[in-house]
This record gives sequence, C-alpha cells and structure tokens, in this order.
Amino acid sequence: MDALAGLLEGPRARGAFMIRACFEPPWSIRIEDRAPLTVMVMVRGEAWVLPDQGERMRLRPGDLAIARGPDPYTCADDPGTEPQALILPGAECSYPDGRSLNGSMDLGVRTWGDRPDGSAVMLIGTYLWEGEISGRLLKALPPLLSLTSDVWDCPLTPYLMDEIVRDEPGQEVVLDRLLDLLVIAALRAWFSRPQAEAPAWYAALADPVVGRVLRLVQDDPALPWTVASLAAKAGVSRAALARRFTELVGEPPMTYLTEWRMALAADALRDTDDTLDAIARRVGYGSAFALSSAFKRVYGVSPQEHRGRVPS
Repeated sequence: MDALAGLLEGPRARGAFMIRACFEPPWSIRIEDRAPLTVMVMVRGEAWVLPDQGERMRLRPGDLAIARGPDPYTCADDPGTEPQALILPGAECSYPDGRSLNGSMDLGVRTWGDRPDGSAVMLIGTYLWEGEISGRLLKALPPLLSLTSDVWDCPLTPYLMDEIVRDEPGQEVVLDRLLDLLVIAALRAWFSRPQAEAPAWYAALADPVVGRVLRLVQDDPALPWTVASLAAKAGVSRAALARRFTELVGEPPMTYLTEWRMALAADALRDTDDTLDAIARRVGYGSAFALSSAFKRVYGVSPQEHRGRVPS
C-alpha cells in the first residue's frame, strides 16, 4: 500500500462523508467535531476560516483548505459574524445554545445550509477517525493549510458538484473515492511546494534507491525482508542501503519496517474483527505471540488492550 494512499485507509474505515454547503450572508458555523481531517473547496462566493489559534484564512472560488483536528475553528462569511450553528463529534448539529437543529438546515441530498441557491457554496469532505498509518502524515501538516486557485487547479471540483447531489446505488462509494483523490492531489501539491516541510520518509520516496525500498516495504510488509534482501532489490550493497536509508529517513530500514508493520497491525485491530493470527501473517509475523510481543514493545499495551480502545 502506498504511504500517501495509506493516509486515508484508517479514516475511511471509520467513516467519511461529503456535503455541499450553501449559505447566504450573514452566516457562521462553529466546528468542534474533532475530526482528524476536513477538506473544504470554495466553489462560489467567499468564506473565512477562523481557527482559535493561528492566522485566519480567506477562501475565494477555486481555493482549497484542509483543517487537521482536533482543534476547533469557525467558517463564516465575515470574521465578525456570530456562529449560528455548531458541528459536534459524530456530525451532530446544534444551535449555539445547545438546542438540536433537528434537520432544519438539510436542503436535499447531501446539501446543507440556509438556502439552496445561496451565494456561497462549499464542498466539504470529512474523515471522522484517524488511524496509525494516517497519523504518520497528518502529524506533518499544520492545523490549517490552504492552496489558492493560482497554484491549485483541481479538475475534480466540477465532477464532485455533479456527483454529490446524486442519489443512486453505490453513490457513497463513488464519493468516498473522489474524496480520497481530492485529498491525495491536494497533499501532493502542498508537499511539492519549495518551502514545504514534508516528513523525511515522504521526501525520501523521490530517491531512486530509498524510494524503491520504501515502496517494497509498504506494498509487501508480510515478506521476510532483511537489509540484504532489500539491498538486492534496490541494486546496492547492504552498507550503502543502511547508510543512505538512515540519512534520508532518519532511522534504519529494519526500524522503519517494524514501525510500518505495527501501524498496519494497530489499524487492523481497530478496523476489523480478524484474529491476531491472521493480522500477524498479514504484517509479516509468524505467530500471534510474536506480533503481540513486538506490539507491546512499540505501543506499551497488548493487541487485545489496543483493540478494546476502539471508539464507539
């Protein structure tokens, strides 16, 4: 599994959704849902994204913003507009005084706001939960980032506008995949900026030797990899691989492999009912006992304890 695609595996398994938000000024929505990742695309009109800490951000048509939870923020037509609705964990909605909205802002299929022909229209996609794999990249993002239309031109936006209001068989799957593509394309654009501070392993993917080794490990974690076998696949010596991998990634190849396997196991424990033996074989361990020992060394708890912490 590619590491950037892996960003979305855990969150998708725990729930993702997209809506079209339509508003007429004055409007303001307070978001306190603690979602690990929310992407916003401004289709029509303008909006402000106002974090509690940090700089406010203005969105114009074609601009994209990504908010990384759990920090709260406000979206509004103007920084001075008082919030009219509150978004809570689990996509629950209420008035600022705590009264339930009771669907009063539902405007049709995946459309939400105060009027369907509002002058401000946004596409909003949210991943509700974070996995161990996704966390490896999310931690490298600022709490709030934006790509303006002069550096970001996404051909998916018109297609998403058409698809989001369809009510056909399999539509949720279509929208899930489109949301994944949107986020992946945005993060690639974000990390390709000259001033980007990408994680070391992400930047190392561009290296012809280390990048190949990273993809081998990520795509086939169950194989009995050694430094020697990875070096042979990459066409270099063991010493050369160990030196270059550690220099670019910040840790030795076998350390990275162990961490990757443990992250995959942690997500599988939370996202599936698979037995520990099945998960062990999937991530390259010969038995449940071997995986359990390694898992406890890395996370400080047993696999069973980790599985018991699944959020409701």
